[in-house]
Amino acid sequence: DSVITVQLTEEDKVEEDVVFYLVFTGSTVQHCTSTRKINPGSLETISPGHDCCETVKVALCASREGHPVLVVAEESFQFIQDEAYDAAQFLASCAGNQQALNFTRFLDRSRPPAADVDFLDEKVALAFRHLKLPAEWNVLGADQSLS
Repeated sequence: DSVITVQLTEEDKVEEDVVFYLVFTGSTVQHCTSTRKINPGSLETISPGHDCCETVKVALCASREGHPVLVVAEESFQFIQDEAYDAAQFLASCAGNQQALNFTRFLDRSRPPAADVDFLDEKVALAFRHLKLPAEWNVLGADQSLS
């Protein structure tokens, strides 16, 4: 959920009817994101969620009605592992494991501010949505009995 800002070169600053978008191409997933013009020389978008930590190719594309799509520039972009990604992996791997609740005791002892906990919760939820989990994965773990 990071904001990405794209600075256009002088020759890329074009008329208002041109639409810019970014195409992120990774090893297994491709994302296409729209952009918002901040001013004639700058665009911004929100980085898409990705399924793994890797460097991907990013293409800045421009389109105008009646014209072919043009690749304006290409660059690399790195999806990195952060504490939210680590926490999501930890929680997914510990599904059904009562000992994993020790993690919550750590949060109780460290007492981060409520706003930080809410922000971390949002980041972990987002990271969780992009994890590669087996089809049979279940939040209750392998043993789904309530005993």
